Amino acid sequence: MSESASKKRGLPVAVKMRHDTHFVEELALRHDQPVGRMLALSVIEPDPKQPRTTMGDLGALTESIREKGVLEPILVRPQGDPDNAEVRGYRIISGERRYHAAHQAGLLEVPVIEMDVDEDEALEIALIENLQRKDLTPFEESEGYQALAERHGYTHEQIGAAVCKSRTVITETLSLLQMPPRVRDVVQALGISSKSLLLEILKISDDEDEMIKILEKAANHGLSRDDLRQSPERQARRGKRGTEGRRKPYTFKFRAPDKTFNLTLKFRKSTVDRGDLITALEHILKDLKSAKD
Repeated sequence: MSESASKKRGLPVAVKMRHDTHFVEELALRHDQPVGRMLALSVIEPDPKQPRTTMGDLGALTESIREKGVLEPILVRPQGDPDNAEVRGYRIISGERRYHAAHQAGLLEVPVIEMDVDEDEALEIALIENLQRKDLTPFEESEGYQALAERHGYTHEQIGAAVCKSRTVITETLSLLQMPPRVRDVVQALGISSKSLLLEILKISDDEDEMIKILEKAANHGLSRDDLRQSPERQARRGKRGTEGRRKPYTFKFRAPDKTFNLTLKFRKSTVDRGDLITALEHILKDLKSAKD
């Protein structure tokens, strides 16, 4: 086979198909599916419901594929009639950027991993794979974690294990969803991508207009998280807390609708968000499930 022919099949002669150790691969192994085979691009289609809404600049990836081939298989699931190869197609679970870049590079075939999963599980895998990217905005990351928690029942610890981050990072990132939509629009317009800076702004103020003023100040003067910690706004917030005296610990109370039990949780800190409360309840459930009878 000539070198030009091998490139049209997705891989140069000297390069073998690979698939690095990865959470998606672990899921593939759980389903006992064979890893790796060549598939024509013409029978593959993107998933219209996949969580990634923009592909970004494909120039560098296209050039890499043109030179070296597709080195990491695209994850797909079968569509159509399983008994009729002529009407059988495949929908992408993860790897849509590689798919589009392969088209632009002129490939006819690409390496794939085929998984026989339903639509809900395919979206779950795509979401996890998407969250492992390095170029997500803070809000894309927080919305992805929220989707795993709400649609697929993940705890904060399970999300952390899936994306190789600590539970604390997950909970902090989810707190960014407290920012109002107008503030998020300003963050995007100003091109602010520092998650730590945004978290610091949440500590300074919960007022929408004040958040926007701080964001504009940070963007205009190139302020960092540490700068904001020493800012007059932050000092004023600390001073306000000091004049209020010691704040009482937060207490969460729940009464069962049928009045069969009451639940009270008392926290050491005075301010507790939804993520903190969910995490505390998750720890209680975990301890109860693991306790010996």
